[in-house]
Amino acid sequence: MFDTLSDRLSGIFAKLRGKGRLTDADIDATAREIRLALLEADVALPVVKAFIARLKERARGAEVHQALNPAQQVIKIVHEELIEVLGGEARRLRFAKQPPTVIMLAGLQGSGKTTLAGKLAKHLRERGHQPLLVAADLQRPNAVQQLQVLGERAGVEVYAPEPGSGVGDPVRVARDSIGHAQRAMRDIVIVDTAGRLGIDAEMMAQAAAIRDAIDPDEILFVIDAMVGQDAVATAEAFRDGVGITGVVLSKLDGDARGGAALSVRHVTGQPILFASTGEKLEDFDVFHPDRMASRILGMGDMLTLIEQAEQAFEAEQKEKMTAKLLGGEQFTLEDFLEQITALRRMGPIANVLAMLPGAGQMKDQLAELDDRHFDRVTAIIRSMTPQERTNPKILNGSRRARIARGAGVQVMEVNQLLTRFAEAQKLMKQMSGMMGLPGMRRKATKSPKNKRKGAKGGRGRVGGGLPARLPGAVPPVPPGLDLTGLPGVGGFKAPKLDFSKLTKRDTEK
Repeated sequence: MFDTLSDRLSGIFAKLRGKGRLTDADIDATAREIRLALLEADVALPVVKAFIARLKERARGAEVHQALNPAQQVIKIVHEELIEVLGGEARRLRFAKQPPTVIMLAGLQGSGKTTLAGKLAKHLRERGHQPLLVAADLQRPNAVQQLQVLGERAGVEVYAPEPGSGVGDPVRVARDSIGHAQRAMRDIVIVDTAGRLGIDAEMMAQAAAIRDAIDPDEILFVIDAMVGQDAVATAEAFRDGVGITGVVLSKLDGDARGGAALSVRHVTGQPILFASTGEKLEDFDVFHPDRMASRILGMGDMLTLIEQAEQAFEAEQKEKMTAKLLGGEQFTLEDFLEQITALRRMGPIANVLAMLPGAGQMKDQLAELDDRHFDRVTAIIRSMTPQERTNPKILNGSRRARIARGAGVQVMEVNQLLTRFAEAQKLMKQMSGMMGLPGMRRKATKSPKNKRKGAKGGRGRVGGGLPARLPGAVPPVPPGLDLTGLPGVGGFKAPKLDFSKLTKRDTEK
């Protein structure tokens, strides 16, 4: 959504990098270009004026004039001011002291309230809560049925006593849902209300009546991030007519200019709590102003990337891979398949890579990425036998042809995968070797095979069977490296070698 604004800001900062000192004329010109970039992004005029005023005031301060790199200081100021415009710090939901916590969703029709209700319910359920969805939107056709489908997918109960589509009293449904939640031991109630295509007195009166009937702990205003300048007027109307305590941005994955996201916090005075970035129930997360500001400026979003990776990769899987690295075991195609599967759970690969710093410079390449390639790779590996996944060296021509037929691909794609996997194996081996850096400890694995090799040792061999006379076979132990418990090291006694029988030829070798 913020691609255009990010490109404009990157171009503005690039012009400053060649300057050793910023004059007042440079600051005015930079502020003018940033103002135009924000206005083109559909940011509300009052927000732009306040932003530029603070930028000029800070840019003319001593912190920039005395800086070694003025461009970096200006970027720092813009980053901090963007964080302030977006709300400063992330705010969590306020929960009631006595359950259930009541959350009311309000907004125009088409803003994504019903879908967001399902996403919020799934988000809360995964964090140990027992939410209840309430179908109080009885105006829009099939709104009740849509919420029921979303509730089933999210694994959450839906309270829908009325069929909807113009039938039923939404105020009574909302009021009765509180008692049902108490009887069913639900600690959170999420009430989906009706909207209109535009702001009118009837919609506001109904929303106010529902608010008075349920006395919600949070009133979340759901706003379509693609609306643009209209978002300002809509936000003000709901703030004055219903009273909102927080904002949720929907459709952040769209290709609009994104001015609503930068305007709504300043206009409503209420924080942005959540952001919806897609159509799936998983495309939903807590809104972090600092991370969003970093994305806008092309700095990436490593914290969100790490959080998504922690959710996608299971703890047992991470421990198993760590043990393989520390124990020097072989990285197999089965491991490769597990890594790909976990990576796919993080979402589209282009979205994942877009969170890396500097990814904005590779937008064209990211746009060409096709997730179906990973599906073909998965099909190829699943067409192999367990033995072939463990030892790809046995894959001769006939086996590769059989795998290609099973996966529905060409033999060339099987060959390409095996070539790339061989490179990945080398990389994993290098990573395993890096575990022996000074000051790093290596843990023992419980592999009886390794233990048996190490205990036996062998003539002229040290540790796990490396020939002692081969140059570089046994590297010197770095200082500070604790080898206690390593396979083939604990309890091992070096064999006695008789060097008196070595010939001149052996010495030269």
